[in-house]
Amino acid sequence: GALPVGLFNGIPLRSEEMDPEELETVLLQKIMETTNFFQRAVFMGQITESVDVVDFLMEQANVVPRINPLILSSERRYLDFTSSPVADDWDDTTMFSYLESKDKTAVVSKKMKYFIRDEEEVLYGVTMWIVADIEQPSGRQLLQNALKHMKSSSSNCRVGVINNPSGKPTEDNSALYRAVWASLLTQSSKNMLDFTLKLLKEENVELLKQGTKIKHLLKQGMDHDAFEKKFNTMEVDFLHSHQKYCKEVLKLKAGQRAVVSNGRVLSLLDEEEEFSVEDFHLLEKITLHTSAEKIKSKIKQMNLNAQKYAVFLLVTPSQYNYVSFNSVLQLAQREDEVFYDVVAIVDPLTRVAQKLAPLLVVLGQVVNMKVQVFMNCRAKLSEMPLKSFYRYVLELDVSFFGNNSLSPGPVARFTEIPESPLLTLNMITPESWMVEAVRSPYDLDNIHLQEVSGVVNAEYELEYLLLEGHCFDLSTGQPPRGLQFTLGMRQEPLMHDTIVMANLGYFQLKANPGAWILRLREGRSEDIYQIQAHDGTDSPVDAGDVIVVLNSFHSKIIKVRVQKKPDKLNEDLLSEGTESKGLWDSITSVDENDKKKDVLNIFSVASGHLYERFLRIMMLSVLQHTKTPVKFWFLKNYLSPSFKDTISHMAKAYGFQYELVQYKWPRWLHQQTEKQRIIWGYKILFLDVLFPLAVDKIIFVDADQIVRADLKELRDLALEGAPYGYTPFCDSRKEMEGYRFWKTGYWASHLGHRKYHISALYVVDLKKFRKIAAGDRLRGQYQALSQDPNSLSNLDQDLPNNMIHQVAIKSLPQEWLWCETWCDDNSKTTAKTIDLCNNPKTKEPKLSAAVRIVPEWSKYDNEIKQFLKRDQNIITHISYAQMQCMLW
Repeated sequence: GALPVGLFNGIPLRSEEMDPEELETVLLQKIMETTNFFQRAVFMGQITESVDVVDFLMEQANVVPRINPLILSSERRYLDFTSSPVADDWDDTTMFSYLESKDKTAVVSKKMKYFIRDEEEVLYGVTMWIVADIEQPSGRQLLQNALKHMKSSSSNCRVGVINNPSGKPTEDNSALYRAVWASLLTQSSKNMLDFTLKLLKEENVELLKQGTKIKHLLKQGMDHDAFEKKFNTMEVDFLHSHQKYCKEVLKLKAGQRAVVSNGRVLSLLDEEEEFSVEDFHLLEKITLHTSAEKIKSKIKQMNLNAQKYAVFLLVTPSQYNYVSFNSVLQLAQREDEVFYDVVAIVDPLTRVAQKLAPLLVVLGQVVNMKVQVFMNCRAKLSEMPLKSFYRYVLELDVSFFGNNSLSPGPVARFTEIPESPLLTLNMITPESWMVEAVRSPYDLDNIHLQEVSGVVNAEYELEYLLLEGHCFDLSTGQPPRGLQFTLGMRQEPLMHDTIVMANLGYFQLKANPGAWILRLREGRSEDIYQIQAHDGTDSPVDAGDVIVVLNSFHSKIIKVRVQKKPDKLNEDLLSEGTESKGLWDSITSVDENDKKKDVLNIFSVASGHLYERFLRIMMLSVLQHTKTPVKFWFLKNYLSPSFKDTISHMAKAYGFQYELVQYKWPRWLHQQTEKQRIIWGYKILFLDVLFPLAVDKIIFVDADQIVRADLKELRDLALEGAPYGYTPFCDSRKEMEGYRFWKTGYWASHLGHRKYHISALYVVDLKKFRKIAAGDRLRGQYQALSQDPNSLSNLDQDLPNNMIHQVAIKSLPQEWLWCETWCDDNSKTTAKTIDLCNNPKTKEPKLSAAVRIVPEWSKYDNEIKQFLKRDQNIITHISYAQMQCMLW
């Protein structure tokens, strides 16, 4: 093909990946993917100190001895071998021409004669048809290469030949092919193979052109009489059928060459395209590994006749795919109308199958379809692979009410749902959508239908579309870590802002449909850098403003290249004292007054009414003991509509500030599927991109925690160079010794003399955190470990503890977190916070534990109840009594 060509660990890069502008990003992505592959192999013990990594690569199933895009392409065309036609002869060209395509294929398959290596009756795993004009040098070379391959093949392969003449076949212009066919009909396998190879040599073809008779080329040991009789009496009608078959079924031009391997058609596009002996070796290897070996072994196990079932191997790639015909759902089309014939093959216990069913239903309403759904089930399952009920919201058309007003929008309805399990309602949306629940009186994280009268309903809203991008420094080729972008309109240039990650130079910004202007943020970013080029945008490369138009619900991903200004080459964006120069984040700007006064920043996450109830109580305990003004930061992604409605009233009543922050999990970062694990990820993976740079320190406090001290003391605690501080697990409650998992196995050897820390409370020095790229390091390690389902079982604390050698943890004094499960009763009197952590021994519910362990908890709880009752706007939206009912 065209040059240049790049190989990454032997894998050829596609032409679009070889674009110099794209190559760096492509290589970075491939390096990350390959690193994961090797890390998994090391973890599984497949690679050890004594293993040569190159040898390990060469032994992989996807490694082939030769690269041929025609053979290795994922786009494949197969012949249909499922027919059994009434007419089964190709000598009658007129009759043959009336047959359907699959009937023509059946005839050719039945009449075909094959070159084989020996006379033994064996099961041929690979059947190749060579389609060519044997009278032309390129056609002879193709057949010759196929026969040479067959002679040297280590597996059982057979070769048939179909003539595709360049012109109308006659006795004079088809002598070579008729001679080949006569030998196939009359000679033993060895004699016909040796004779054909001799016949195909160019010097012998030249002799024939000069008048030498074919009989003079016959080899000793051949049945001369039988050959000459067949050759001299052979009609050319069947060659006309060959020609029709090549044109109408194989879709070849006159004289064009092709190779058919177990029904797969590979067309050689031009006369010069070579298909060597090595290419035949590769084709046989691919054919065997993809299907033939499996079916061959099944036929042997069943002791079926080898010759009878050799043709069955031709059918497998496209027609059968190992699907039982007893597991077919068939939906008939409407009669007397043109219809589409749709065949779907699915594993019914997969999310893809859940999505495919409504897709087919809606498609059937749009067009007339005959549908066959094959259930391709896995033979063995260790557990139920599906743990959710799923509705794919897809509507036939925009719907209206009777008065021609637009309906509220598409709806997912769940009926006949079992009432006993505890359910969670969740939306799975396109990558570029930020969707939130805006109205629902129910706890969508804890739906217990037995305790609900009527219908549980929730209303969701598409709040933002994401603008995503990758940014690189033209000079270094590296992401400009810490660079800030703003997004806005001409009237309001700063509406949203963000920072560039070191991971792939990634950034994301919230937006809505419209034309947006992307700029470097005023301050350090604009002082040091300038935008040099950009792709995927909607303005010329040399334009002063970078304009991005969001006019579709599909993803918008741009690439921005920046460069330091000539007089700023030695400047560093994240040098000391610069973090407060600008604000970034994908939420809203921080008020200027926040920077002028001392504010204590508290971060927390909660999901579900129970944990939101705990969260309100935690907030009261913080406010009760902290004299410094407090600003709470809550992860908006999973807050209920009722909490978002009440928080502004509570802030006004209790005199605190708050902000709802949100971030979309990047598509390139390994996705978690369970909501709890997603929330754990948000606690640790995005600390550098959730808060404005003006926030120097943030304290994370779990929702189910009670604070008994002034958190300003914790914020001002020296971290001694570490980016964050965590409290270690207690050791004082001796009866729990057998449950302390961190004292044995992996954790004991990994931590050494260090302690295992709990993630319920921690303080983060965001300046230091960003300066040492801690977020990028944590995300990189997460990407490597999270591929293994057995890793990071407690993601939010396993990850920082695992990274303790790369990202140091300052151990906070033990009194900063007391937990009854791990700490003895004597230490409770000095506790500055009390955490309602789970007890693996007693499994006591959190509500009862809270009332028993923390005397002031009930007082706080009653105060919140009274506050909500006083505010009629809130109480009409959600009844606190109803909320408590849902909790239990």
